[in-house]
Amino acid sequence: MPGSWFCDVIAKASCSGQIQPMRHLVVVLSLLFATPALAQFWGHYDNARFGYGIDVPPGFSGNGESDNGDGQIFYRLEAEQSLTVWGGMLLESFEQEVAERQANVLAENWSITYQASSPQWASFSGQRDHRIFYTRLIALCDGASYAAFTLEYNIRDLSKTDAVVEGLVRSFVGERC
Repeated sequence: MPGSWFCDVIAKASCSGQIQPMRHLVVVLSLLFATPALAQFWGHYDNARFGYGIDVPPGFSGNGESDNGDGQIFYRLEAEQSLTVWGGMLLESFEQEVAERQANVLAENWSITYQASSPQWASFSGQRDHRIFYTRLIALCDGASYAAFTLEYNIRDLSKTDAVVEGLVRSFVGERC
């Protein structure tokens, strides 16, 4: 861009012998501005057995796929957070699977404070002591299976986790449709 302030600064620096310090400044500034962007990088997990995928939030480390290939658990230990993703076969219907998952949560002394559903997906969340969970299930395209994830975290992280839940929900899809 001829005539821009950046070109003027570079031209003056090269004429005055200050180009080497300018390079250092540019490198330092680039690193400072790039670091937050790199820290926000989401990974991705694809499950070959059931054909679903989900983005994995920054800072979560996988524990390796389960022996039967249905999913994986990701941890963010310093924040006391876990993300469990799995797939399964529907024994009856998608609605029945959702009802059974909710019954299991209640049997473990969690309270359900939110729930919403459609014929293709269901979400519910709740609390037990200082812990929060958010679960989402999706019916997969074959009509005989589903995929699900549960994010569990400390209540102190509730406001910071809203964007994470939105990213998980947005990225969670069946991939064989």
